[in-house]
Amino acid sequence: MTTTTAEAAAAGLPAVRPYESYVYAYPHKTAYRPLEDRPSLRSLWAAEPKDALSLYLHIPFCEVRCGFCNLFTRIGAPEELTTRYLDALEKQAVSVRDALGGEGPVRFAAAAFGGGTPTFLTAGELERLCDIAEKRMGAELRSVPLSVETSPSTATADRLSVLADRGTTRISIGVQSFVGEEARAAVRPQRRADVEAALGRIREAAIPVLNIDLIYGIDGQTERSWLASLDAALAWRPEELYLYPLYVRPLTGLHRLGSAAGAEAEALEQTAWDEQRLRLYAVGRDHLRAHGYEQVSMRMFRRAGAPREQEGPEDYACQTDGMIGLGCGARSYTAALHYSFDYAVDMREIRSIIDRFTATEDFSRAEVGRYVDADEARRRHLLQSLLQAAGLPVADYRARFGTDPDADFPAELAGFAARGWLDPSAPEGLLRLSPRGLAHSDALGPALFSPGVRAAMAAYERK
Repeated sequence: MTTTTAEAAAAGLPAVRPYESYVYAYPHKTAYRPLEDRPSLRSLWAAEPKDALSLYLHIPFCEVRCGFCNLFTRIGAPEELTTRYLDALEKQAVSVRDALGGEGPVRFAAAAFGGGTPTFLTAGELERLCDIAEKRMGAELRSVPLSVETSPSTATADRLSVLADRGTTRISIGVQSFVGEEARAAVRPQRRADVEAALGRIREAAIPVLNIDLIYGIDGQTERSWLASLDAALAWRPEELYLYPLYVRPLTGLHRLGSAAGAEAEALEQTAWDEQRLRLYAVGRDHLRAHGYEQVSMRMFRRAGAPREQEGPEDYACQTDGMIGLGCGARSYTAALHYSFDYAVDMREIRSIIDRFTATEDFSRAEVGRYVDADEARRRHLLQSLLQAAGLPVADYRARFGTDPDADFPAELAGFAARGWLDPSAPEGLLRLSPRGLAHSDALGPALFSPGVRAAMAAYERK
């Protein structure tokens, strides 16, 4: 697979980098700002439909911080910090559940524990986390899909037993590479024997869906070593695999270890790295397809016939339904406002934000966020739908907004088509990416950002 630079030049199009940004939510938190009006949660949620919500509980602790990680997390939790954090999380849950009111039905259609590493908590603390979700928020964890993130060193038998007993349907483990040299290059201290042992314990816990995260583009990684990691993962027959391109983001460990090369040398290195990642992506995609996995998105692959977390409600749609996030790194969103707490990557800043969270007495108001107007809602729906391999049924878009995406985003969609990113063979009424478009999802997604969001992200002061 070649880079977009030569192809774009031949077609008279401006060059784009294939790896501009991973778009997992829109707008990004770096577009959030302190809310001057500090709206009450009760007013924000008063008119919102609340019968198919998503619940997310965030645990901002890890045993180590990987070199590529820019997540909101800190290393370790001294002086009973996890207890104080869970105390604050419970206090927040009580306040949020009260704000949702009792006038209409409140139902959670999906739940997830993320981080950080939720299994940094002890087995007893995980029991309490589940109690907060169930007894304080009213989520029926055994009746809805529940996804939990873990790591090789924290996927212990006692923790996994708690998660299985409380209804976990999917567990996601970050392995990144089964090759020791590559794990060290990514500043991820782990031994393959420990990784394999953790995977064995997960399978023994009989949680229905196992997801394994792998990373391509690591320094020194080759097609041969990449295939070795893929085959090591496939040996466990995971129901899902996520293949992530490596990013080196500001304030991360790998960024601090970066070279001091000049601008021209850096540009050449970047081009070579883009080519490496595109090549390894294609190798991984084709290898998983050959082993019976279907591509769900650029990153996600699901084994044919595998359960989708559990047999149960499948009526939650991230493009349309609301999210309740608990914890200082979680986001919540209504139709009009996406909100969270302050965001940082630097460890000192993260520690300060966690300390403020644990000392908070009043969780009844939104403090930091971004209002979402009709244009942003359209962009978000188009972006989140189009980045899925299944594509966007135009009729669904039309039913929600009363317009067609071609009318709302003619320039963007024309540009995608000109680059060969849209599938011309898609059935009538379906807007779907081509294989090339899926490969360039991290360029396509940011191209749909509004000027306002772009300006806010550019003005964000990293901390």
